[in-house]
Amino acid sequence: MARGPLAGRQDPNGTKPALAASGRASQEGDRLFKWTAATAGSAIVLAVVLIAVFLLIRAVPSLAANRANFFTSPHFDVADEKNLAFGIRDLMMVTVLSSICALVLAVPVAIGIAVFLTQYAHPRLSRPFAAMVDLLAAVPSIIFGLWGTQVLAPELEPVATFLNLHLDWLFLFKGGNVSLAGGGNIFTAGIVLSVMILPIITSVSREVFRQTPPMQIEAAQALGATKWEVIRMTVLPFGRSGIVAASMLGLGRALGETVAVLVILHSAPRPGKWSLFDGGYTFASKIASAVSEFTRPLPTGAYIAAGFALFVLTFVVNAIARAIAGGKVNG
Repeated sequence: MARGPLAGRQDPNGTKPALAASGRASQEGDRLFKWTAATAGSAIVLAVVLIAVFLLIRAVPSLAANRANFFTSPHFDVADEKNLAFGIRDLMMVTVLSSICALVLAVPVAIGIAVFLTQYAHPRLSRPFAAMVDLLAAVPSIIFGLWGTQVLAPELEPVATFLNLHLDWLFLFKGGNVSLAGGGNIFTAGIVLSVMILPIITSVSREVFRQTPPMQIEAAQALGATKWEVIRMTVLPFGRSGIVAASMLGLGRALGETVAVLVILHSAPRPGKWSLFDGGYTFASKIASAVSEFTRPLPTGAYIAAGFALFVLTFVVNAIARAIAGGKVNG
């Protein structure tokens, strides 16, 4: 078989060996990056597992000494180390009510702001307006708490009174242990929390809406769709999973909020029967209110058990959110 004139010649510049060395270096870099990323991801998982194990180990002795039902008892009495009696029923009630109230109020407003900034507002207006909304996330929690008690609560009193008088047939607005005069109730806390989680939901929703494929928008416009029809048929369906994810991020923020809720609810009466006009403590505010008393193992373990319940609750919420968002994407 004849050989070409260039057969057997060596590359005078050494190009092939250089390319081979470059390829080997690139593969080594890929492997190094892969192991670095895997280590970082594993460290996060390991940290979460260690936190859960720590909470569980510290909570078990107190749960074993507990004389009340941990899930159904409304009392949280750990003053006497020999007669611990604590439950999370009221803590769960206040935490869930205030967080859901915040979510119901914040999500529609956040979606409206995100749609306005991405679909209607001029870029010269949308950029500073978006920055102002994002700045809400930088306001300290204590400022929100003081604003809620000193400014918002007195203004909400007529609204709360109206709801209590005319919608008392609905359990959420029943009287019972109602606290309207001072405003330190779940209703006020929910509104304050809605303002606190608004920038989180708005920011994520805004970025998702901006990723809507232009071809889908142009196709809807070519069919003669109005601006609202374009948003309803293309932008909102495309961003459904992002809205769900943003809402769950906001819900997680509301579930764990401490200082603002503690300032608003510390003087209100204990919860009665799932009314927005009750008070009490959330998981986080109850634990924060007793930090100075963490000197004895068993009482401290009781609060750690409450913290573990909050830990599990946030995981359940995020699992549900991932399932919903995954279903939306696959659908």
